Amino acid sequence: MGLNEQPRVDVRVDIGALVLDGFGPHLDAGRVMAPFRAELTRVVQERGLSSEACASDTLSRPPPLPRTNNPVRLGESLARAVHAGLTGDGGERL
Repeated sequence: MGLNEQPRVDVRVDIGALVLDGFGPHLDAGRVMAPFRAELTRVVQERGLSSEACASDTLSRPPPLPRTNNPVRLGESLARAVHAGLTGDGGERL
Protein backbone atom coordinates (compact mmCIF):
# COMPACT_ATOMS: atom_id res chain seq x y z
CA MET A 1 0.00 0.00 0.00
CA GLY A 2 1.40 3.41 -0.98
CA LEU A 3 1.52 6.50 1.19
CA ASN A 4 -1.69 7.99 -0.24
CA GLU A 5 -3.67 4.78 -0.39
CA GLN A 6 -6.27 3.97 2.23
CA PRO A 7 -7.01 0.41 3.32
CA ARG A 8 -9.91 -1.14 1.42
CA VAL A 9 -13.05 -1.48 3.49
CA ASP A 10 -15.43 -4.36 2.87
CA VAL A 11 -18.82 -3.02 1.87
CA ARG A 12 -22.02 -5.01 1.60
CA VAL A 13 -24.95 -3.39 -0.17
CA ASP A 14 -28.31 -4.97 0.58
CA ILE A 15 -31.23 -3.81 -1.57
CA GLY A 16 -34.62 -5.26 -0.78
CA ALA A 17 -36.32 -4.13 -3.97
CA LEU A 18 -35.55 -1.88 -6.90
CA VAL A 19 -38.69 -0.19 -8.19
CA LEU A 20 -38.37 1.65 -11.49
CA ASP A 21 -41.47 3.73 -12.19
CA GLY A 22 -41.87 5.59 -15.46
CA PHE A 23 -39.57 3.43 -17.57
CA GLY A 24 -42.28 1.41 -19.28
CA PRO A 25 -42.83 -2.33 -19.46
CA HIS A 26 -39.78 -2.99 -21.65
CA LEU A 27 -37.32 -2.46 -18.79
CA ASP A 28 -36.73 -5.44 -16.50
CA ALA A 29 -35.77 -4.22 -13.00
CA GLY A 30 -34.17 -7.60 -12.35
CA ARG A 31 -31.60 -6.95 -15.12
CA VAL A 32 -30.83 -3.52 -13.63
CA MET A 33 -30.33 -4.80 -10.07
CA ALA A 34 -26.96 -6.59 -10.49
CA PRO A 35 -25.15 -3.68 -12.18
CA PHE A 36 -26.78 -1.26 -9.71
CA ARG A 37 -25.60 -3.26 -6.69
CA ALA A 38 -22.10 -3.79 -8.12
CA GLU A 39 -21.61 -0.13 -9.03
CA LEU A 40 -23.01 1.18 -5.73
CA THR A 41 -20.68 -1.16 -3.85
CA ARG A 42 -17.71 -0.01 -5.96
CA VAL A 43 -18.49 3.71 -5.49
CA VAL A 44 -19.00 3.38 -1.73
CA GLN A 45 -15.72 1.45 -1.44
CA GLU A 46 -13.85 4.08 -3.47
CA ARG A 47 -15.46 7.28 -2.17
CA GLY A 48 -17.06 6.18 1.09
CA LEU A 49 -20.00 7.67 2.95
CA SER A 50 -19.68 10.23 5.70
CA SER A 51 -21.19 9.55 9.10
CA GLU A 52 -23.57 12.45 8.38
CA ALA A 53 -24.74 10.75 5.18
CA CYS A 54 -25.31 7.48 7.02
CA ALA A 55 -27.31 9.19 9.79
CA SER A 56 -29.36 11.49 7.55
CA ASP A 57 -32.89 10.70 6.48
CA THR A 58 -32.81 13.16 3.57
CA LEU A 59 -31.20 13.00 0.16
CA SER A 60 -29.95 15.70 -2.11
CA ARG A 61 -31.49 15.81 -5.55
CA PRO A 62 -29.63 13.19 -7.59
CA PRO A 63 -28.20 14.06 -10.98
CA PRO A 64 -30.34 13.18 -14.01
CA LEU A 65 -30.18 9.66 -15.39
CA PRO A 66 -29.22 8.98 -18.99
CA ARG A 67 -31.95 8.17 -21.46
CA THR A 68 -31.19 4.53 -22.13
CA ASN A 69 -32.84 1.14 -22.35
CA ASN A 70 -29.55 -0.62 -21.56
CA PRO A 71 -30.03 -2.20 -18.11
CA VAL A 72 -26.29 -2.23 -17.33
CA ARG A 73 -25.79 1.44 -18.17
CA LEU A 74 -28.96 2.38 -16.30
CA GLY A 75 -28.00 0.36 -13.21
CA GLU A 76 -24.53 1.90 -13.06
CA SER A 77 -25.84 5.43 -13.59
CA LEU A 78 -28.57 4.94 -11.01
CA ALA A 79 -26.00 3.73 -8.45
CA ARG A 80 -23.82 6.81 -9.01
CA ALA A 81 -26.91 9.03 -8.70
CA VAL A 82 -27.94 7.35 -5.42
CA HIS A 83 -24.42 7.82 -4.03
CA ALA A 84 -24.47 11.49 -5.06
CA GLY A 85 -27.84 11.88 -3.35
CA LEU A 86 -26.57 10.26 -0.16
CA THR A 87 -23.38 12.33 0.00
CA GLY A 88 -24.96 15.65 -0.94
CA ASP A 89 -23.08 15.85 -4.23
CA GLY A 90 -26.29 15.85 -6.20
CA GLY A 91 -27.52 19.31 -5.34
CA GLU A 92 -30.25 20.74 -3.11
CA ARG A 93 -31.65 18.65 -0.26
CA LEU A 94 -35.06 17.10 -0.81
